[in-house]
Amino acid sequence: MVKEEIMEFLPHREPMLLVDEMEVDENRVVHARYTVTGREYFLQGHFPGYPVVPGVILCEIMGQCCSLLVKEQLVGRTPLYAGLDKVRFKRQVRPGDTIEVSGYITKQKSLVFFVHAEARVAGEICAQGTLSFVLIQRPSE
Repeated sequence: MVKEEIMEFLPHREPMLLVDEMEVDENRVVHARYTVTGREYFLQGHFPGYPVVPGVILCEIMGQCCSLLVKEQLVGRTPLYAGLDKVRFKRQVRPGDTIEVSGYITKQKSLVFFVHAEARVAGEICAQGTLSFVLIQRPSE
């Protein structure tokens, strides 16, 4: 699935849509990618002369990717973080890096989902942890 198709499910839009492509394999594991161009708003001051993707943005990328595991349930709903647990950052992510995310659901309670996620660059783990999110009804405009 490419960005245009992803936008049919995720309510995120530029500059906060942080998934370029994704697929879910036969084991219900999401595999997704986002390439850091260097033009992202969050790199403008983090850090001048040595841009590094902030850890909270890595968590957002993992969250967006993993919420696509329940893409059919996203229609008319917005995924919101409910928690982050045991998240660790292992490697810096810089402009030009392609972040590859994998994740799977470990538990579900109604519309609350718990997932284990990993983000890698060039095969090296840059972030990993357990994320939880809840799907809320999207208000009509």
